[in-house]
Amino acid sequence: MDQTFMKEKKILPLVLSMSLPMVISMAVNSLYNIVDSYFVAKLSEDAMTALALVYPVQNLINAIAIGFAIGINACAAFYLGADRQEQADEAASQGMLLNFFHGVVLSVICIAGMPIFLKMFSSDEAVVSLALTYANRAFLFAVFITLGLSFEKIFQSVGRMKVSMFCMMCGFVTNIILDPLMIFGAGPFPALGIAGAAYATGIGQCFSLLVYLLFYFFRPIPVKIKRSALSPNKEVIGRMYAIGISATLTMALPSLLISVLNGILSTFSSAYVLVLGVYYKLQTFIYLTANGIIQGIRPLMGYNYGAGEQERVKEIYQTSLKLIMGVMLIGTLLSWIIPEQLIGLFTSNPETIQIGVTALHIISLGFIVSAVSVTSSGALEGLGKAVPALYISLLRYVVIILPAAFLFSRFFGAAGVWCAFCFSEFVTAGCSLVIYKRAVH
Repeated sequence: MDQTFMKEKKILPLVLSMSLPMVISMAVNSLYNIVDSYFVAKLSEDAMTALALVYPVQNLINAIAIGFAIGINACAAFYLGADRQEQADEAASQGMLLNFFHGVVLSVICIAGMPIFLKMFSSDEAVVSLALTYANRAFLFAVFITLGLSFEKIFQSVGRMKVSMFCMMCGFVTNIILDPLMIFGAGPFPALGIAGAAYATGIGQCFSLLVYLLFYFFRPIPVKIKRSALSPNKEVIGRMYAIGISATLTMALPSLLISVLNGILSTFSSAYVLVLGVYYKLQTFIYLTANGIIQGIRPLMGYNYGAGEQERVKEIYQTSLKLIMGVMLIGTLLSWIIPEQLIGLFTSNPETIQIGVTALHIISLGFIVSAVSVTSSGALEGLGKAVPALYISLLRYVVIILPAAFLFSRFFGAAGVWCAFCFSEFVTAGCSLVIYKRAVH
């Protein structure tokens, strides 16, 4: 199967053809949580707060699953570009097995640790009970999530972006149909409340995995998952974990960030905690196009880097940066034009909506400049340069924003936390340019 289109097609059409299906996929993926939140918000504000408290751990599971899958993706694309078919098959086969084990471990640890985690951030027994009801069911599906995401990245590594898009849409449609049926009850479905939201999401993810399996067996791809490729290869496994750990931390660090910021905001009012949870759901949606572009360019960067096409690597980076900056401009405009409507999707409390509007106005001032760090980190992951990518993530999610949030909140109250987001994006963008240029040149 010919993969040379990755190093022969013109850059802009190539980036768009790889990214647009991923943009749609990211939209569908982010809608999982948004749809859950929309229906759960109709139960009560306590239920919505419970979902906000569980979200960091859900994000952690996804981060580990996706992060390691990105390692599979980058390795498979690199080895294909370097014409090393055997190693590409080993990356897919051994990566799938390892991510299965990751899912089992995550399911056990997260279910066992949730009671302790929740009590760190809420003393409201009703909220904690609702959060445990949701988490204990949602985390049972961790293995299906890790396997599904592994297939997603394997298909993406060979340029089969439309398959990923279709499989995600199948899972989402299943989820959106089951959510109201299982939350509120209808026909043969009992009213399960917040537990129904967890089951609906899990079943949707299982269905998505099933469709991936059907595509894999009936429409073959250039890399194979096979028993003969399961014999451990230290080079392949080491490369996958190096990239995967960096990508995982990049995605997991927001969970740490949210947890710490929840601790700061809870000293002012639980409404601020709710607003932060709502913002992160909206932020996921706002950034989805940017993330879709990053997913599209990772295999392109890896393949061309493996093939020695350095000039194309540079052009792919520059083209992607311009596209992402344009996307973030739109996100900024939406945050100023319709902030009430965006926050109002998740709460009807006028005071909470006003807090959310203020948050969106301040945080969105850093959206456009954030394109630099987002593009640089994603491109470095695609090139297999895990450590520099991790440096950018640490700057963006820990080193700069956490001290700034603590300090600013002492002077400006809860609004200081929103200011810290914007401040962090500007500082990280400057650092990201330096890190990327040193890593690549």
